[in-house]
Amino acid sequence: MENNNNQTNETKNSKFKTVSNPGTYKTVYEIDNKQKKKFNLGKNIFLPFFSGVVGCAVVIGTCFGVPSIKSRIMGMNSTNSTNSTTSQTSGLVDQVSLSNYSDTAVYAANKILPSIVGIQIEYNVTSMFSMFGNGQTSTATATGSGIIISDDGYILTNNHVVSSSESESYYQVSEATKITVTLFDDDTTYEAKIVGTDEETDLAVIKIDKTGLTKAEFADSDSIKVGEFAMAVGSPLGLQSSVTCGIVSAVNREVTDSEGKTYTLIQTDAAINAGNSGGALVNSEGKVIGVNTLKLTGENVEGMGFAIPINSTTDITSQLIEYSKVRRPYIGITGMELDSQTAQKNNLVEGIYVKDVEDFSAAEKAGIKIGDVIIEADGKKVKTMDELNEVKNSHNIGDEMKIKINRDGQEKELTLTLGEQP
Repeated sequence: MENNNNQTNETKNSKFKTVSNPGTYKTVYEIDNKQKKKFNLGKNIFLPFFSGVVGCAVVIGTCFGVPSIKSRIMGMNSTNSTNSTTSQTSGLVDQVSLSNYSDTAVYAANKILPSIVGIQIEYNVTSMFSMFGNGQTSTATATGSGIIISDDGYILTNNHVVSSSESESYYQVSEATKITVTLFDDDTTYEAKIVGTDEETDLAVIKIDKTGLTKAEFADSDSIKVGEFAMAVGSPLGLQSSVTCGIVSAVNREVTDSEGKTYTLIQTDAAINAGNSGGALVNSEGKVIGVNTLKLTGENVEGMGFAIPINSTTDITSQLIEYSKVRRPYIGITGMELDSQTAQKNNLVEGIYVKDVEDFSAAEKAGIKIGDVIIEADGKKVKTMDELNEVKNSHNIGDEMKIKINRDGQEKELTLTLGEQP
């Protein structure tokens, strides 16, 4: 139907003509004067009125006789009222309910808490210098958290929770002399043993002698989204079974710790404190998406905690249980990264300079020599040890790996068979 300057458009073979009012976009029907006939009171008034009454009765009776239609009609006013006070943003959010958020937190906590344990570690600290003489030893304790991963007592935690051994010039800390686990359900404690630890991923598995435990349920950490609900669960400062809520602040965040190790982690603003390490970061369904591992601290830092994505722990966990360690592929070189300035200064190319080759290693068997510069791995350019290790770690022990080197200005491709890391 066209609408031009309020012109009247006549519909062919119809007794009505359509008048469009562009000011209100409302269509009005009028009787065509050309089609007027003799006026009949019964036909023109009573019959249409009676038909209208009957029609309305049928429609209303049908609507209220069909539950879905009735619900829609009865709910129309409340829906309109809700929508008028509800924030809408590009169709992404229709409703915001604080009560729903509270219910979500309650559900997630009730779901995960039976699967979280408190961990207490005892170890010896030997003072190298003291007013009473050298070699004085005292007992110290630390706390952490853990996630039950099987009903027969296996518990996932951080390596730094159970592996306390370190040395400084003025003291020495021993390995854990005793590990005690406290269960959520009845506050009973059990002595645990270390099954396996992995310093590279900061993961460890311990075990208690008990069955019938509530195993935590894992989510797919690869599918989490920035902004979704996140809850950190553990025993911060020794306070058993504490929960804090927030959101997923970022995913695949690369973080370097104080020892120079780089991890790819989930970032959250849910509060993580000392003792939360090894506990769970869960989603709105109470399913584990990560293992709480560290946080940033400082005068201008607030709400920056990090968790190891749970998907990256499953293979590590199974190997720790089976082998008490993680079996990794191994090349067998010591390398130094060459940037463009260093390479140019020494008449070399950018890449990884081979400083040492281990005897009987995969590198030696493939023909890699000291002084070679590794520039590619499996066809990918590599300039850092992290990039080389990333390619290496995508393989299994025994796999073949292509390495391109630059030796005395000439490029050469070698094939090595990856061994097992000692």
